[in-house]
Amino acid sequence: HKIVAVTGFKPMTTLYYGRFVWVCDLVTDTNIRSKGYGEKLLTYVHEWAKENKYESVALSSGLQRTDAHRFYEDKMNYDKVSYVFKTPLK
Repeated sequence: HKIVAVTGFKPMTTLYYGRFVWVCDLVTDTNIRSKGYGEKLLTYVHEWAKENKYESVALSSGLQRTDAHRFYEDKMNYDKVSYVFKTPLK
């Protein structure tokens, strides 16, 4: 009866991606990683997106998160398709 993983996502439409679902957050308790929770959550997002006629699912991940990248690419079949850039507004 403990929350060990959570995701947040939103449906979007852009000129580049078309109709897609953006995963804003995917967080798993660091003590319980590699137990399948992230896979279950992303699978749910994929199924929701398909049922609602979205074309793809996208997310961003920090450059330092090599374990997460391995999970996305090797386990969940994601491709690296872009870099995310940001700048602080002063």
